[in-house]
Amino acid sequence: MSFSELGLSPDTLRAIDEAGYSEPTPIQAKAIPVALMGRDILGCAQTGTGKTAGFTLPMIEILDAGRARARMPRSLILEPTRELAAQVSESFETYGKYHNLSKALLIGGTSFGDQQRALARGVDVLIATPGRLIDLFERGNILLSDVKVLVIDESDRMLDMGFVPDVERIVSLLPKIRQTLFFSATMPPEIRRLADKFLMNPKEISVDPPATAAVTVSHFVATVSPRGKHAALRALIGNEEISQAIIFCNRKRDIGPLVKDLSSHGMPASPLHGDMDQHLRTKTLDDFRNNNITLLVASDVAARGLDVTNVSHVFNYDVPSHADDYVHRIGRTGRAGREGRALMLATPEDGKYLDAITRLLGKKITPIEISGVKTSGVKSAPPGEKAEATETREPSHREPRRRSRSRKPAQKRNGERKPRSTAKTAPSGDGAKEGAKDESAPAKSASEARPESKSRDKSRTQRPKKENAGAAGMGDDTPAFLLRQLPGDKPKK
Repeated sequence: MSFSELGLSPDTLRAIDEAGYSEPTPIQAKAIPVALMGRDILGCAQTGTGKTAGFTLPMIEILDAGRARARMPRSLILEPTRELAAQVSESFETYGKYHNLSKALLIGGTSFGDQQRALARGVDVLIATPGRLIDLFERGNILLSDVKVLVIDESDRMLDMGFVPDVERIVSLLPKIRQTLFFSATMPPEIRRLADKFLMNPKEISVDPPATAAVTVSHFVATVSPRGKHAALRALIGNEEISQAIIFCNRKRDIGPLVKDLSSHGMPASPLHGDMDQHLRTKTLDDFRNNNITLLVASDVAARGLDVTNVSHVFNYDVPSHADDYVHRIGRTGRAGREGRALMLATPEDGKYLDAITRLLGKKITPIEISGVKTSGVKSAPPGEKAEATETREPSHREPRRRSRSRKPAQKRNGERKPRSTAKTAPSGDGAKEGAKDESAPAKSASEARPESKSRDKSRTQRPKKENAGAAGMGDDTPAFLLRQLPGDKPKK
């Protein structure tokens, strides 16, 4: 099948041909004709299958007739990350170059003024992240009452990042009569609930099992100790023929030290994570796309939608805690039918995560040995079985000695137990050694040990009482009427 059979206009087909595409992917072949009919779509396809063109191409055709009004966009595309939003914006520039459509990109880290001026002129296509869109709406810079087409892309990623409440609020501001295109790489129950809430009689399109890896990617795992991960990664990079590679870390705080370590060993690398300034993030991605950067150390912000055709390797410095994240990460390589290699470093504590990834892939991950780096005994398990860990812990992982909760009384060096003051009395033996302490003697009481305090206490208790001591606290100053005996009172002794 060719793009000409999908019902696209000659101008759009010319832009597609100039972009170098001749045949649509399965998700494009199924989604584009349905979208052109005006129906809602619930699309589920693995990452890297061309979902972006699956909704941008029909949107260009739908929006070609009409004109936008100030602050009232005609369509809205919601993306979870700035990088995905920027990539969708580039797709509209590529495919809509022969159509007079205006667009605006609303993402964080950029100037409010430029975005406000673009909205004031009126836009046909509005591409936004949820947070920035809500900010501009609350400032009164945008009205959503004229949106004809809504696209919610990477819905499962929206769920992971906590954007679902924002998305629900945004959808509540849109017209009830609209066309909604809902795309996701996975379909958990929460995403299904949102789809049922947002869509009206949708056409379900699924071209591959949810969250499956491309068949062109080869999977390998090396098991090492936590202290040896830096050396192991350098060894893997040195043994591979890399054109471009992405190294994924679970935590943003690990990216900086890893970049510094690689660069200090003659392997220049650049970081990419969500805490970076947007200008720097954009420049880093542009340099990576232009092949000016060979090694990119990134967080999961680069795991979705990043389309760089020259990525030959993906390294997982950490085993992802969710198996779906592994599929999205390795989806950055092996794209468009090319071969790719995915290599992962695992520690003994990663056994259960490695087992979940193995079950999701449905095949065994090939274990590899790294020369010069101490490996540990985590083995990749076949589907349905637990990963086996047989590592002997290194000194840095030795467990501290457990202290007994009940402490025993201290003993003398000669083995004799120190006598306790509360020991019971017992008759002393005639054969006791001379000079030894009589352990049978009763312990002295506290009062005997401190005779002065006893006499002092006794003198206090035996102090003579004054007659007619008076009312409490008054002494000799007690008024006479308080000392007078009333009728019926017992006589004082």
